[in-house]
Amino acid sequence: MAWNVRHTRPVVSARARPEKLPELLQRYVGNAEAALAEPFTGITTDGRPIRGLFPIAPTGVSTQPITDAAAAFAASLTPEQRAQASFALDDEAWRRWSNIHPYLMRHGVPLDALTPAQRDRALALLAACFSERGYATVRDVMKLNEFIGEVTGRWEEYGRWLYWLSLMGTPSSSAPWGWQIDGHHLIVNCVVVGDQLVMTPTFLGSEPVHADAGQHAGIRVFADEEAKGLALMRALSAEQQRKATLGAQLPVELFTAAFRDNFELSYEGVRWDELSGPQRDGLLDLLDVYVGRMRPGHAAVRMDEVRRHLTDTWFAWMGSTDDAGVFYYRIHSPVILVEFDHQRGIALDNDQPSRDHIHTVVRTPNGNDYGKDLLRQHYERDHARGPHA
Repeated sequence: MAWNVRHTRPVVSARARPEKLPELLQRYVGNAEAALAEPFTGITTDGRPIRGLFPIAPTGVSTQPITDAAAAFAASLTPEQRAQASFALDDEAWRRWSNIHPYLMRHGVPLDALTPAQRDRALALLAACFSERGYATVRDVMKLNEFIGEVTGRWEEYGRWLYWLSLMGTPSSSAPWGWQIDGHHLIVNCVVVGDQLVMTPTFLGSEPVHADAGQHAGIRVFADEEAKGLALMRALSAEQQRKATLGAQLPVELFTAAFRDNFELSYEGVRWDELSGPQRDGLLDLLDVYVGRMRPGHAAVRMDEVRRHLTDTWFAWMGSTDDAGVFYYRIHSPVILVEFDHQRGIALDNDQPSRDHIHTVVRTPNGNDYGKDLLRQHYERDHARGPHA
């Protein structure tokens, strides 16, 4: 198809921050810095995180392959690159991610500055944390970021390797550490605490969501997220749909996108105990699309955690249920928050949301995004043991 490209917005580089940002981006950065100045609380319903949801406990699933992949990546870097990629585990860089393409506050080592061999080590780290399906989605998002470059010709804004990888702490079999990848439509935060793994916030999106020409022709992302969300909504009765629907208009952005680490979000929609057996199966199937992006063993651990709180799980909807309609949905419980949204055009010239631009985010509410609650308990335990423990 012929894509209608938006030509009216200013070009803002994805590689370096300009001396003066457009006014809209100045406000964006100002709001971001104000949010980052707030101490981390986490996504909650009322500003008070529920404690005791995320105990430190063995999973029986080794994280050694992840640690080995991270160590191999670090070893492949030059001393200068390693310094650029390395942050303390408690550095605020964790929260300075942004899903939009302009270079505003990127950090870490850029993949497009690495050699092919170094990039392979970086990708191996991602592959170690994701399922085969999840890793394929991540790589396709990156390829579609190159496809929109082909469509628009704006190579200063888009490209397959315009992503920044950071190591938080030192990859270790005994001490907590983590990593983050940050860039347009692809943000993953991964924390390793013993054999426990936290991979939120994870933000994945794309504009467009499919490539119909060029070297990446045939790639499509978020087909299951879209189709299974719609199928679940359609499986509800008329009364359930009425209760699930929060409005006809879609939000401009996901409620818990970048710089919304402390957002307060009430439970809304239809609750698990109001669903029939087949409807519950549909909700679990949809949850598995998101949770199943993780490496299989830890995905099973995470799904068990989600299942323990199904009675407090809610499904909410905005928008249309038509075949070509646009919509937003979320799944919200004490331990997981999933959001899906059709977006208006940024690179493409459409002022209303379309199915060509999708954003998704997965969060761990009640203070465990970035593994913060696990890390809090880890440090409290170690402190209680004393310096010679």
